[in-house]
Amino acid sequence: MPERESAAPQHDPEARLGELFENLPAPTHQIPTVDNTPPAPGSRRAAREAASSGAPTASNGSAGEQPSAPGPAPAAEPPLASTGSAPSDSPVASSDVAPAAQEPAAVRSAAQEPLAPTPVSPVVPASAPDKPAGGGLEDLFHHVDEDDHRAAPKKKRRTGCLVALIIVLALIGGVVAGGVWAMNTYGDKINEIMGWGDPKDWEPGLASGEAMVTIHDGDTGKPVSAALFEAGVTRTKDVFYDYLVDENIAVTFYPGIYRLQEKMTAADALEALKNPENKLENTVGVNEGGTIASILPGISESLGFPLADLQAAVADPSAYGVSAQSLEGWLFPAVYTFDPGVTPVQVIQRMVDRTRESLTKAGVPDADAERILTIASIIQREGRTDDFAKVSRVIQNRLDIDMKLQMDSTAQYGYGSLHEGVVSSSAEALKDPNPWNTYVNTGLPVTPIASSSDAAIDAAMHPADGPWLYFVTINLATGETVFSTTYEEHQAAIEKWDAWCKANPDGGCS
Repeated sequence: MPERESAAPQHDPEARLGELFENLPAPTHQIPTVDNTPPAPGSRRAAREAASSGAPTASNGSAGEQPSAPGPAPAAEPPLASTGSAPSDSPVASSDVAPAAQEPAAVRSAAQEPLAPTPVSPVVPASAPDKPAGGGLEDLFHHVDEDDHRAAPKKKRRTGCLVALIIVLALIGGVVAGGVWAMNTYGDKINEIMGWGDPKDWEPGLASGEAMVTIHDGDTGKPVSAALFEAGVTRTKDVFYDYLVDENIAVTFYPGIYRLQEKMTAADALEALKNPENKLENTVGVNEGGTIASILPGISESLGFPLADLQAAVADPSAYGVSAQSLEGWLFPAVYTFDPGVTPVQVIQRMVDRTRESLTKAGVPDADAERILTIASIIQREGRTDDFAKVSRVIQNRLDIDMKLQMDSTAQYGYGSLHEGVVSSSAEALKDPNPWNTYVNTGLPVTPIASSSDAAIDAAMHPADGPWLYFVTINLATGETVFSTTYEEHQAAIEKWDAWCKANPDGGCS
């Protein structure tokens, strides 16, 4: 320990602390006194001395060290309370220092720490000891117990808030999960009740154009509603039927063809069907992709001809200048209006003539008419309008290399299952050795398999350019079709088709 801390410094009243203290008054000697008067019982002083009994002094010493006995102080000033480099003769105030802290430095052990451990600048006098031996005013108002008392509730409040937050999040999660389940299960009904999503009916005032709707004998509200939607009259399939049910309307529908408009409201469509001026007399419609077996009953119903008379009218193709074994594919799909008194033969002749108009428009030579109509009928049954030219190319590419066409529509036609409403063919249909089955026979079927539209006839005459040998429709709802050049590519597309069919068991795959 430095020498100035092991012996009492000698005060020189003439010494100067430097220029900083040259104008200060000369220091004076202060002799500490000790009050040995016993404290009054029960007083604060007695309590403090009792509390500090056996403890080290407030300024220095280790735990368990007894304070030095008080005695007369030497006529020397106490040392600095700093271990810094302040001069040994710097004055320090001692009037507030406890007796134990006022002992001469020579009496204290050299191992003791100075009164204040924090070093100070050499030009600033040392501060008084941190705390008197008897304690300060803060000891009288110690708040440790109060702080500790407040700490526990705060921790509890934090825990409670966390629990409340978890409960709230759980409730919100339950509500969200319930909402998702409800929308997945009852989404259509909820949207209808709340007015969400796309409206089911068209807005008034949007009706335009012309649409032909065929009503068959015995049709009720539901099939009529479907027919209106398929013709583009109503916005959704069930909106017309729902309108009849909601408004409690009883109506009888009469068979025939009605001229309506596109984008009509359900209410306006009903009024149009009830208006006799919109019913076309002696009118008949032939659907695209239809066959003689499906077309003749419709003509019979619409025009009032016996079915047998119509079957007799189509029995001899040569009567209409057609050199083929059947008129299949020659009854053009369209809406026809006939004069009163028309005969079944005149009706068939009108349809054959309309087919020749389409062949001529596409540039088909008369000698090639049957072949083009056969290809066009497969195109009509196998593809959508946007893909007609590509389907035509696949057929032509296979014919060029003597590869079997393997078209399901041909197998179904020959087996008699073309109008069963499914795309996939049964195993029996694929194996049946009839002359239309292109899974069994190489080349084209012996006759067309359906009536073809203008677009299909034109595609048969003008196939697109491409190397494709395969195609498969992978989504019946949208008609999306994948065309492939290699068998491996085709198998990958078939896997997509199988996946769609599994996801849509009522989609018409099988």
